Amino acid sequence: MRALLQRVTEAAVRVDGDVIGETGPGLLILVCAMQGDTDATAEKLAAKIAKLRIFTDEAGKMNRSVLDQGGSALVVSQFTLAADTSRGNRPGFSAAAPPAEGERLYGLFAQHLGALGIPVQTGQFGADMKVSLINDGPVTIWMDTDAL
Repeated sequence: MRALLQRVTEAAVRVDGDVIGETGPGLLILVCAMQGDTDATAEKLAAKIAKLRIFTDEAGKMNRSVLDQGGSALVVSQFTLAADTSRGNRPGFSAAAPPAEGERLYGLFAQHLGALGIPVQTGQFGADMKVSLINDGPVTIWMDTDAL
């Protein structure tokens, strides 16, 4: 799986103008399931993100996790994280998991994150979503389970 984490002071996702998910201070997590990902992959990514120390402590050092901060997460599916831009000018997305499997793993990832004690809201898989955020820092972290 691939994820793009953004430390935010707030974030929201809208479908047809209606807010369907939001978070206050915490993380906006854009997630893409890849070909060959499994239930264990989703669990591993959730565990890593929950413990990732990207929030500042009293000394101003990135030394706290979203759990330590009591933060929440907005999890949004984004198959374009699977983009292959190595040929031509149009990205290819064949490395992404098929839609049904991608949706299942996206949901499982969000469930695992919630089970770890992080309040989670989500976007709507496959919808035309409008995401707004205020990036805190800015702090943006790219993660790929192949590198964990």
